[in-house]
Amino acid sequence: MQDIAKLPEASTGAGAAISKLAYKTKGWYAAVVPGTVLTTLVKNGVYPEPLYGENNRPDRIPESLNKTSYWYRTVVEVPAAYKGRHTWLNLDGINFSAEVWVNGTYLGTMRGAFKRGIFDITEYVKPGEKTAIAVLIKPQPHPGVPSEHTIANGMVTNGGITALDGPTFLSTISWDWLPGIRDRDSGIWAKVFLSSTGPVLVKDPLVTTDLPLPKTDSSDVAIATMLENITDQPQTGILKASFGDVAVEKEVSLAPHASQKVSLDPSAFPALHVLNPKLWWPNGYGQQNLYDLHLSFDQGAKVSDSQSISFGVRKITYSVPDSENLTISVNGVRVFIRGGDWGLDEGMKRIPRERLEAEIKMHQLANINLIRNWVGQSTGEDFYELCDKYGILLWDEFFQPNPSDGPDPDDLPTYMANVRDKILRYRNHPSIAIWCARNEGFPPKEIDDQLRVLMAELEPTRRYQPSSTSGAGVNSGGPYRWRTPREYYSFTEAFKTEIGSSSIPTMESIQGMMPQKDWETIDDDWAEHDLAHGASAGDTYPKTLADRYGKVANLADFVRKSQLANYEAYRAMYEGRNAKLFNPSTAVITWMSNPAQPSFVWQFYHHDLEPNSALFAVKKAGEMVHVQLNEQTGEVQVINNLPELLSGATAYAAVYNLDGSQVLKREMPVTGPADTAINLGSLYGPWDAPKLSPVYFVELELKDAQGKLLSRNFYWRGLPDHPDDLTALDTLKAVKVEASATRHDADGKVRITVTLRNPGLEVALMAHLQLRRGKPSNPSEPLGNVEGRVLPVFYSDNYISLVPGESRSVTIEAAEADLKGESPRIVVDGWNVAVSDAGSSVPVTLNVNAQVDHWPVSGLPIVAHTWK
Repeated sequence: MQDIAKLPEASTGAGAAISKLAYKTKGWYAAVVPGTVLTTLVKNGVYPEPLYGENNRPDRIPESLNKTSYWYRTVVEVPAAYKGRHTWLNLDGINFSAEVWVNGTYLGTMRGAFKRGIFDITEYVKPGEKTAIAVLIKPQPHPGVPSEHTIANGMVTNGGITALDGPTFLSTISWDWLPGIRDRDSGIWAKVFLSSTGPVLVKDPLVTTDLPLPKTDSSDVAIATMLENITDQPQTGILKASFGDVAVEKEVSLAPHASQKVSLDPSAFPALHVLNPKLWWPNGYGQQNLYDLHLSFDQGAKVSDSQSISFGVRKITYSVPDSENLTISVNGVRVFIRGGDWGLDEGMKRIPRERLEAEIKMHQLANINLIRNWVGQSTGEDFYELCDKYGILLWDEFFQPNPSDGPDPDDLPTYMANVRDKILRYRNHPSIAIWCARNEGFPPKEIDDQLRVLMAELEPTRRYQPSSTSGAGVNSGGPYRWRTPREYYSFTEAFKTEIGSSSIPTMESIQGMMPQKDWETIDDDWAEHDLAHGASAGDTYPKTLADRYGKVANLADFVRKSQLANYEAYRAMYEGRNAKLFNPSTAVITWMSNPAQPSFVWQFYHHDLEPNSALFAVKKAGEMVHVQLNEQTGEVQVINNLPELLSGATAYAAVYNLDGSQVLKREMPVTGPADTAINLGSLYGPWDAPKLSPVYFVELELKDAQGKLLSRNFYWRGLPDHPDDLTALDTLKAVKVEASATRHDADGKVRITVTLRNPGLEVALMAHLQLRRGKPSNPSEPLGNVEGRVLPVFYSDNYISLVPGESRSVTIEAAEADLKGESPRIVVDGWNVAVSDAGSSVPVTLNVNAQVDHWPVSGLPIVAHTWK
């Protein structure tokens, strides 16, 4: 669709006129499709970027946008190859309802954001000629009134009456992680395209696979699809199915306007009993092998219709003999779920595949193996395909929030039609593990009853979970605020679907999300981006930070201290659950991993796709074989996520004081069974307790029998009598880390290896690397070092701590195109980190912008305005 116009009222006459070729769109806006109304208006300069600063306030972008209808219109040429075939107009997603017109003819309606519109336009168009298409987008009936996020009022209320409308982007009324989006994401948010078929359609295919567990040396593959004859004449043809080296076919006859379900299974087609299949595994457990299935209905030499889908051979089970708790196993292997909640993929549905791929790839790098699609807000084809590609399981939900956040939908037929279409459209993706009816509450009986019927009809293998916080040890409920590491070790629930913490972005990301006037004052701009009173305790976070690490001097100091806080909390969030691996813990899903807007809380990476230290903390805790310090008991543990015995390994522990001196060194032999937290005992006992400085460091390493490093971990800790006083870290002297960087490009990717070495006598804490492009500007300019950031970038590790004499190498990958023809460079910052370039082919310099002494002391006060 190319053009968009706002019209207050729609009429039959308007649709007939607008959808004719002769209609002139003078004064219309060039539309963004896929995209929302607001996205188009922003692109055309009508409104500023809503998610920057306080641009989204209703005095700048009006609430009237969500109460207005909009026309979209385009002219396309129908391919000449469609001659003699049926021509179809396909709309993959609109919000909230639509009237669809072609060449002056009304085709019908759509309703709900998650149901496709497929229209036969054969009699209204001519192949080889131009066609006018017009779509009237109507707003949801109950857009509600958003809560404005301010320092004085906090994050206020989640949701509201908008939930009455059911299948829509209900989070856009405002939640405590997203302000109210003024058009409520109205528009044509998914792709629009033409297609053609013969007289028989191939519809709603289903592929299921079964394994004779515990063996995985064969798989039964069953294929089913609906065939529909759309003509007045009987039709006969051959349904063909092929994947890999397998090909089967079946002759089918259909009466006029008849539909028939056709099944192909191993009992009738032995070729569907596949020997030595290539299995699909979750991230960390094996390869993500996929098969491409091609289905077609052939009539002689002509193909009436065809579909190509990917599927994975895998079997998911949900229980184990030794526990009553929900335990996900894939191909007979227990999977400890390390997950992230997604509230909405992007606040304005600006989700090109390239952005989604970067986000999901970062989840893979962080050793995440599941995403929870909260209330189904991130439903789109790319989302599922990329989860398949990167081995990310899905806890997928339908469209009801917590009962306290909004009423039940009032249009049950529309609600269930959207649910049904979602299941039919996405059920072949191997990544989907669970369908959940409602967030933090049970659906009303009338919906639950229909869902159970749907599952029996459409989903023969997956688990149906009525609520995200009930049944088989499943629990939600947070907490969502920053807590000390040891607190994450105290819990009773097994399958945790929500738990979170503040997650402050980098200095440059903060500078990029708000104007400079707001950098050194925590004001309503910060509240608009989620740092205020509410579940995240954003109003008390600055004091919590200062109490733990020392008084905050300015924004740069706030960011520096927050990266320590991010790392401590997010690592413990997962390590605390590791400590009770499968006894009882079976899952931890953090609220949240992906931000819908630029935010100070609940994220692994910023909206601009720059990761903060939380991502690397989660990556560390999620190693398949992992050494950790139990921060509640002081015990050393080895977490064996592998399905086999770990033997012959050795754990090494070293303790360092603030002056860099090593005061303890230990070796501990490691042998333990699969899927187990192996306890190695306390780091030290009263008989060999070293004399410790007010803050000390613990470095752990795990090596296999051949001396290969399996895992490394590093902690900073207060003394037992004041474990939360880490202010002595500010006495660390600056350590000039030696850095060398080499570039080696391949396949359109820039790959840089950076080696860091600590030649000093003290610990270098939390060295942070950033990839930039081009020559640096004058570092004395406030914004100088912000320029030239390359995003997204994929780091093998970051926020790295080095003891005296230690070296570490990091690989960095980015798209060569993102350098925009300029040379790469690396900038470094950290807690007490300076840098010297040890003769690199890629320049390595200090990130001056992130240095505390580069900026005046402000104290970063909290100021409540009187915004209205």
